[in-house]
Amino acid sequence: MSTSTISSAPPVRYSIDLIRDEARQLIDRGSISRQQPIYVLCQYIPAREWVCVEGELEKCEYLLRDRIGDLVGSEYWEND
Repeated sequence: MSTSTISSAPPVRYSIDLIRDEARQLIDRGSISRQQPIYVLCQYIPAREWVCVEGELEKCEYLLRDRIGDLVGSEYWEND
């Protein structure tokens, strides 16, 4: 009898920079707005990983009710 192992992808370590990059990509695609609260990101991050994201946000003193714009900061436009 053979046993097979199910390989799973290694867990993703969510740093604040990775969370910001993900938020910026979602803004660029028009999926979310800078005015929405940070907790809307939970719709785009797998539930099993959301706990890590929440922990990182808390560590960096962000509240889930804070705006996405507060998280990603100001944008730089070359054309202005």
